[in-house]
Amino acid sequence: MPSHEPDAVSVPPRAPYGWAALSAGVVLCLYVVTMAPTTAFWDASEYIAVANILGIPHPPGNPLFVVLARAWTALLEPTGLSTAVRVNLLSAVMSATAHGLWFLSIHHVLRRFSEERAFALLGAGVAVLISATAFTVWNQSNVNEKVYTVSLLTIALLTWIAILWKDRVGRPGSSNLLVLMAFVLALSVGNHLMAFLAAPALALFVLRNGRAALLEWRLWPSLAGAAFVGLSIHLFLPVRAELGPVINQGAPECASIAQAAVSVATYGGMGCEELSATIRREQYTAEGEPGPGFVGPRQAPLSAQLLNYLQYFDWQWSRSFEGEDTTFPPFRLPFTLLFAFLGIRGMSEMHRRDREAFWYFGTLFLTLSAALVYYLNFEPAYSLPAPAEVEREVRERDYFFIVSFSVWGLFSGIGLSTLWREASKTLHVPLVRLAPILAVGLIPLFANWSWASRADDWMARDYAHDLLMSIEPYGVLFTNGDNDTFPLWYLQEVEGIRQDVTVIVTSYFNTPWYARQLRDLTVPCRVGGRPDGDETLIECQRVYTADNTDSMYVDDLADAGDKVALLLDRPVVVPSRSILPIQDTTVDRVSRTYFRLARDESLVLGPATARLRAGQVVWPWMQYAFTLIHESIAERPIYFSSNGGAAAELGLGGQLVRQGLAFKLTGPSETAGDRGELALPDSPYLRATGRRVDFERTKVLLDEAFVLRPNVPDGWTHWPDHPSIAIPNYYAWAYLAAAFSAEQLGDEENASRLAERSQAWTRLGMSQ
Repeated sequence: MPSHEPDAVSVPPRAPYGWAALSAGVVLCLYVVTMAPTTAFWDASEYIAVANILGIPHPPGNPLFVVLARAWTALLEPTGLSTAVRVNLLSAVMSATAHGLWFLSIHHVLRRFSEERAFALLGAGVAVLISATAFTVWNQSNVNEKVYTVSLLTIALLTWIAILWKDRVGRPGSSNLLVLMAFVLALSVGNHLMAFLAAPALALFVLRNGRAALLEWRLWPSLAGAAFVGLSIHLFLPVRAELGPVINQGAPECASIAQAAVSVATYGGMGCEELSATIRREQYTAEGEPGPGFVGPRQAPLSAQLLNYLQYFDWQWSRSFEGEDTTFPPFRLPFTLLFAFLGIRGMSEMHRRDREAFWYFGTLFLTLSAALVYYLNFEPAYSLPAPAEVEREVRERDYFFIVSFSVWGLFSGIGLSTLWREASKTLHVPLVRLAPILAVGLIPLFANWSWASRADDWMARDYAHDLLMSIEPYGVLFTNGDNDTFPLWYLQEVEGIRQDVTVIVTSYFNTPWYARQLRDLTVPCRVGGRPDGDETLIECQRVYTADNTDSMYVDDLADAGDKVALLLDRPVVVPSRSILPIQDTTVDRVSRTYFRLARDESLVLGPATARLRAGQVVWPWMQYAFTLIHESIAERPIYFSSNGGAAAELGLGGQLVRQGLAFKLTGPSETAGDRGELALPDSPYLRATGRRVDFERTKVLLDEAFVLRPNVPDGWTHWPDHPSIAIPNYYAWAYLAAAFSAEQLGDEENASRLAERSQAWTRLGMSQ
């Protein structure tokens, strides 16, 4: 649309690709400098693991990401970088490339504001800078915690393709760009549905700028074909699932490729039941409960959900400025208001000078902010005030809004550039001499650094190492959620450490596919006593050796395998049967069965006794767990992760003994092993996880086998992820239990030292 200003010019025929590449390179350097050296909490470990073994992550399976990440890691293998760093680098490259494309798009817009070349180039540069250093954008770009940087790249790419199409409307071949957009949009669904949220903005843009092109009948078959080809990336899921990878969530196998194709074409509407269920994410939609969508009851008041978005928006421009009020600290308010004003000014200026860009970017922002808040329908946010009895989201969900924050950063850059230009006109000073005004765009860089940077953060990897080291050979470890499960998957499937341990996350144990996979993964090997095929596939019980306990990062723990084997109750013997010696028909039946107890019940499980109360619901995972413990405890040690929640649900409380970060099921104290176990004082910090400790083994683990980087916990000023704040507390309680034990034994020196370590971890756990 023509500009209202006399100094506007038409868009030049050639875009500044060199400058865009330079801006992407600068952003990439920032992300690399602040990049995580290994995995991270939440989904990062899962995605790095599936990238390494071509596995299938949680629904919807993200096939585009898995294939892309596997190809990327193979390409970078000659560099010698660890797998985790390679996948983290993929996230950085995706986001940096997206900002190169944002540079081109914003430069295109700013060329309509002024004919001065420096204005468009520097304005686009500062817009990219603000966008790239918005907290969530930055924090998601220097570790592959989620798949959303790929979505960010896809949306930026679609934006630039749309701009190219607009400049070529009416020319021969211009419709090919529409076909390309359809393909990229459909392909992006194989990464995550987020990129598809660009569709409303793209549709409006096309209708406003080239409606006649849509009347060409030959275009529609091409669009449909391109869309199906893009969606066909989902066929990877049943093909790979059929082979049985070690991580195979949902097991989306299909009887035929034709059924799979129907599921893909209808996006889970019909066809192969298992694949359709994965695409529709049925694993996360409990019957009768509201989920994402425009209908149904709200899981929290819409006003509270919008307030949560505003809280996340408040984080973006000065996250490091925390205060006692962590919801909306007053220290951040001036910066939040500043960038809110700059963004509004940028949008206003776009409305004046480039209406098509305004409607496109405005629709894109509204779709990925307010409309997305309404659609996602989240429970009350983790960090917003709410009554204690109200269920909350288990973690912060700011990453869902990453594109909206990125786009607002672009608006803010346009607003800042506009003020720069107006100051030049008002003061009659050349633009270049007033360029220091643009330094305002550096505020998020400095005000977010300490929270956005993940450099030197080894905590998730080291926590997984320490938890696995706490488990005796061929142990079974019950976990409860993402942060005590996914890092273990990473360590086992990427670094090959302690693959003998069977990790069972109880939230999945209600499903038949997971029970079958655990059964098959623990079947004794027939030939040579070990798996002899593809290590990425489920074959049989993987073996314990000292070799697979070594740390690949810490040279002085090369003998950790010997240390973790110290003080075992019995010689290491390979188990003779699976943890679940049951048939598929039994698995299918149990997975559909749950019941409420009419009276108190007791189940004898070897040395332990499960005591269940009248009225308690016995879920499928509990039935599997009882069978597993009964069948396996004689030859496999049974453990529960640090919070011991699953043990309490199973009625096994008071029958656990602490060993490092884990709790071993031994039965009541009178049936415990011969090795000395101490009873701890009734401390509120230890009550939830039991008061018995295997002091000798715990001390060996804490002092010799655990990997604790020199800067943790003393060198950390804060724990950067509030929802995982339990992790430092787990260490604090382990050291506290060991300190109490040393004190009982009269070892004052060790008691004092271990108590000091407990206090250091406690301080970190309180740094919110």
